[in-house]
Amino acid sequence: MPGPRDTPGLPAPPPLVFLGGLLLGGVLEAFFPTDAPAWWVRVLVAVAGLGGGYLLAGRALRSFASVGTTPNPFEPSTAIATGGPYRFTRNPMYLGMALAYVGLAFAIGILWALAALPVVLLVIDRVIIKREERYLEARFGEQYLAYKRRVRRWL
Repeated sequence: MPGPRDTPGLPAPPPLVFLGGLLLGGVLEAFFPTDAPAWWVRVLVAVAGLGGGYLLAGRALRSFASVGTTPNPFEPSTAIATGGPYRFTRNPMYLGMALAYVGLAFAIGILWALAALPVVLLVIDRVIIKREERYLEARFGEQYLAYKRRVRRWL
């Protein structure tokens, strides 16, 4: 039975890391405005990014539900999701959030947020995912290590 400290010990919820990048982009946009692309480009990228992110993250959440575990990193994991998009990437929710981030940046016209995205992804990769993977290795052992050998972290 998992204990109350049976979590990856993340310093912040991952969506807040993405939100921080968008806010940084908004501040930079206020001080150093960029020329927005044509409205149809903004709409196209916004729809593709937000729609793709929603679909990918939604499929990932259904994969978690299908194995009876929570996607909440502040609660103990009870199983490893390996179906759906988890067959191709170990982090489809973060990929979905990144797609939605790009879509939202275009939708609201804060293109500086795109410059912040590599920093956001670096924090997600080196701080969030690293802790989650260390936790999952300790929690599930060889089962998770075998999954890591089969499926790439990102794509």
